[in-house]
Amino acid sequence: MPLRIGLTGGIGSGKSTVAAMLARRGAWIIDTDAIARRLTGANGAAMPALRLTFGDAIAAPDGALDREWMRALVFADPDARRRLEAVLHPLIGAEAQAEAETVTSDVVVFDVPLLAESPHWRRRVARVLVIDCTHETQVERVVRRGSWTRDAAARVIASQAARAARRAVADAVIFNEGTDLDALDAAVDAIWRHWQVPAQDPVEQ
Repeated sequence: MPLRIGLTGGIGSGKSTVAAMLARRGAWIIDTDAIARRLTGANGAAMPALRLTFGDAIAAPDGALDREWMRALVFADPDARRRLEAVLHPLIGAEAQAEAETVTSDVVVFDVPLLAESPHWRRRVARVLVIDCTHETQVERVVRRGSWTRDAAARVIASQAARAARRAVADAVIFNEGTDLDALDAAVDAIWRHWQVPAQDPVEQ
């Protein structure tokens, strides 16, 4: 049975870069954000339930989730996030599990931005790797993407788990602060080598 690793980190932490580094070492990456985008795309499997929950305004003209509309609602109404997650999280979990069962790699990495907020993910993996950096660094990296304001970035960061909460569920932490890609790759390599040992996969209860 493959070793299952949960990879998480706040927006702007460098989690996606680390996922690519793990993939180059032979890990199979299951990206739950990518699954969510498929589920909420035009004719996505989650859209009928989301329309029932939030009304037709949730859909863009092409039938996909109107992400800007949803983001604004979630920021204005904390209960909207709970209702959104109640629809999406079970579907994402089922899709991720189905994909994992087809994998032939010795290592499966579940890339889960909200792992710390979702205790069931901790039970599904044998190891958790957290990519960490300071709040200010997160903001600066997100703003450099070009389509984000500092205020929008800060609001998204505030809506995610606190750094301490993510670190509390970690088996290993990479502090990606003031680090170039070579140093980050070396840190990933050290963890990869350390974890290349037989591991008993946890069983979902």
